[in-house]
Amino acid sequence: MDASAIAETAEAHGGFLDAVGEFFAGIGDSLYENFVVDDRWLYLVKGLGSTLLITLFALLIGLLLGFVVAIIRATHDKTGRFKILNGICKVYLTVIRGTPVVVQLLIIYFVIFGSVNIDKIFVAVLAFGLNSGAYVAEIVRSGIMSIDNGQFEAGSSLGFSYTQTMVSIILPQAFKNVLPALANEFIVLLKETSVSGYIAIEDLTKGGDIIRSQTYDAFLPLIAVALIYLAIVMLLSHLVSRLERRLAKNDKR
Repeated sequence: MDASAIAETAEAHGGFLDAVGEFFAGIGDSLYENFVVDDRWLYLVKGLGSTLLITLFALLIGLLLGFVVAIIRATHDKTGRFKILNGICKVYLTVIRGTPVVVQLLIIYFVIFGSVNIDKIFVAVLAFGLNSGAYVAEIVRSGIMSIDNGQFEAGSSLGFSYTQTMVSIILPQAFKNVLPALANEFIVLLKETSVSGYIAIEDLTKGGDIIRSQTYDAFLPLIAVALIYLAIVMLLSHLVSRLERRLAKNDKR
């Protein structure tokens, strides 16, 4: 290889290295501009706190409401009791499962509480709790209905009432059967809260959008939000997988 070819190769490598250096320098500048200047990273931290708070309390409401609805519907299916309550529950399930959660959130905030000065976090918790409750109800009801009727007969032979049999024998078995599905519902609920910004709650997604509006850079703020959600979901999915394996081992014993 002659001297001119060597020089051209060196110049090409040098140009490539300069381009790589400029690329990473640009990324560094963008990271600094989006997250360090004016402590903009705090928008993500504050938003994550709001997201987790809404998710946790909505989950509690969803579990409580879901179990109540599931018990009412399962009792009606097995005994024919609670006809009126069962009808109300069916309407609730049809409406909640048949409409988008963001529409439910907007109706609760702008219509039901439109004339009341109310905390937005409370509205979000209520909306997502009601939405989650409908799906939890069907999950738990499927668990109850999967328990053999012989379990009810066993409870009766022990002198238990229907309520005692349901609480002491049926629900513990049903809960164990549907626990992985309930854990997955928690993951779904976490992601659904990303629409909280529609009522101006500074959740995680809204935090990224605020940064974007200040820096006019959509890439890094939204990628950061996506990565945070992904990390949380991966952690929860790992915990769910471990839970499923543990339950499977217990069933083999």
